Amino acid sequence: MPDATFEKLSVFYPMWNEEDYIERALAFGRRACEDLVTSGDIADYELIVIDDESTDRTGEIADRLANDDPHIRVIHHEHNRKLGGSMKTGFAAATGDLVLYTDADLPFDMAELPRAVRLLREYDVDIISAYRFDRTGEGSLRAIYTWVYNGLIKALFGVKVRDINFAFKLCRRRIFEHVELKSEGSFIDAELIIRATRLGYEIMQMGVDYFPRTRGESTLSSPGVIFTILKEMWSLRSDLEEIRPVR
Repeated sequence: MPDATFEKLSVFYPMWNEEDYIERALAFGRRACEDLVTSGDIADYELIVIDDESTDRTGEIADRLANDDPHIRVIHHEHNRKLGGSMKTGFAAATGDLVLYTDADLPFDMAELPRAVRLLREYDVDIISAYRFDRTGEGSLRAIYTWVYNGLIKALFGVKVRDINFAFKLCRRRIFEHVELKSEGSFIDAELIIRATRLGYEIMQMGVDYFPRTRGESTLSSPGVIFTILKEMWSLRSDLEEIRPVR
């Protein structure tokens, strides 16, 4: 087998009360990573669970799975830090030269991961940001929210990403030498793309089929989450507008 293109891929999952999904999420992640090892695209991988002070059995199940598989790591938050805090923990904990962030409910087929790695390598970009081909499965109201939000991000920050909050972002770890995330809420997806774009990093988008959550309930479109997004967008706007390219 030829030398691997990338030394290590880190896949991390922010999780809060995901006992119904965690085993499947890690099994699918392991399968996709093993395929990448076999093909020579990566030499090694790690799967990181960020347990955001879950109140169900998520943390317990994660610890059991980590005991059985050395590729799995678990980080437990002492306090609930929401999506932003969990993503900051995940990016900071990742040791691979490639880092993928995604949700535990697997909104896309992990078989898409090798394609994302190939595109990142062949086009020499820094981030692959996926978008959903069809959003009807999540409901018309949330689709409208997303359309308005994407338009707002484009108008305020000039970022042209079709599905900025979608949980499929494959990044070269080196970008975090300059990208310092501050959001604690769900604005963090947009903050990542805005900071990377303004710093001069290259972003490529790719479309994937979308599979909506079938268990539990998403809180992304709740009034509280939307209010926090808008609040963080406003408070970080000046900081984001002052960013200049690093290369």
